[in-house]
Amino acid sequence: MVNLYDSDATTVESFSPDDAILVLEDGQVYVGKPFGALGQTTAEIVFTTGMTGYQETITDPSYDRQILIQTFPHIGNTGVNGEDNESSKIWVAGYVVREPSPNVSNWRATGSLQDDLISQGIVGISGIDTRKLVRHLRSAGVMRAGIFSGDALKQGNGELASIEMLLTLVKETPQMAGAHLMDEVSTDQEEIIDPRGEFAGKKPLFKVAALDLGIKSMTPQRLSERGCEVHILPQHTTFEELQALSPDGVFFSNGPGDPATADKEVELLRKVLDRGYPFFGICLGNQLLGRALGFGTYKLKFGHRGINQPVKDVNTDKVSITSQNHGFAVDAPLDTDISSPFDNGHFGKVRVSHVGLNDDVVEGLQCLDIPAFSVQYHPEASAGPHDATYLFDNFINLMASSQGAHHAQEQEETEGKINA
Repeated sequence: MVNLYDSDATTVESFSPDDAILVLEDGQVYVGKPFGALGQTTAEIVFTTGMTGYQETITDPSYDRQILIQTFPHIGNTGVNGEDNESSKIWVAGYVVREPSPNVSNWRATGSLQDDLISQGIVGISGIDTRKLVRHLRSAGVMRAGIFSGDALKQGNGELASIEMLLTLVKETPQMAGAHLMDEVSTDQEEIIDPRGEFAGKKPLFKVAALDLGIKSMTPQRLSERGCEVHILPQHTTFEELQALSPDGVFFSNGPGDPATADKEVELLRKVLDRGYPFFGICLGNQLLGRALGFGTYKLKFGHRGINQPVKDVNTDKVSITSQNHGFAVDAPLDTDISSPFDNGHFGKVRVSHVGLNDDVVEGLQCLDIPAFSVQYHPEASAGPHDATYLFDNFINLMASSQGAHHAQEQEETEGKINA
């Protein structure tokens, strides 16, 4: 048994080989019990305020290389099922909960959260004061951390490792700032989602080229149920490959990592905008539109992660409760339309269309002279509020308008040739 000081450095605690240890980069230590797989994991540690939707949360690819804290204390009571995943696997690097449910009680459940974490090798910790931990991260900011349990708590000679040894492993972990992670979570090959619902079996109304930077499964579903044929494309797709699809619109998804590293993706987006394709971006897609227009991005102190974030649409003054998961944001001026900074206004006027009411963070961009817009939050919202699903309708209308303008231009050119 090893003695150590707790996070307040005032009382002495201890840990044993049966415990799990959470070590923060700044030296804070939390002793709990293993939850999920035994072993070790180190990554940036973040928190989400959602009270529901833990299955959708942990399968969100945007959590790649992040240890996630659930602020809601009781997790796992509805188990897991085969329908609610947002991707094909759990993406969180580690999992922190206060009180995991010992029982599963839901008619849709096909297994327990604990078993799912173990089967996918996700190391977690339970039984710690998550409220205290989150309050600390809100003050100090998110940082690197590590969870250690089982053999990861032991040295080669079988003795328990010291906190100093574990802290060294945490500090050797790469920072999230400067990390390019989109290629880790993107699809390897093109996938096609056909129209569904009332449009199932019918000719698609629109064809959408969706660049997968960590796309959530609900996003193409929201488009397909509006009559779209969605082509989910790998992150490494070239503009020529995209153009060969002859899409009616282009979509850039959410995803993990630092948008400042996404130079190739930004260059691709600039070609999309120059070509005049209607564009819609969500989360990382919003940050990349910001960069393409010439704005900078920056890392938030502790990010926005949860399903209760208020956002105001500045065009209508309507407030929506939104689902969010981002640690970076666009640096653009509020309350004024400005020329896009890139190449002396190359893309015309731009407006910050949505603003976060908690901290005035840019939550959306609207191009006034080209058919492009984006939002920082998640209008597909599963699990979460559905206040913002109208944005998919806006994208449909944008493609319809562009399609109509294109047909009118073709007709005018044809009539011109006839008259000549």
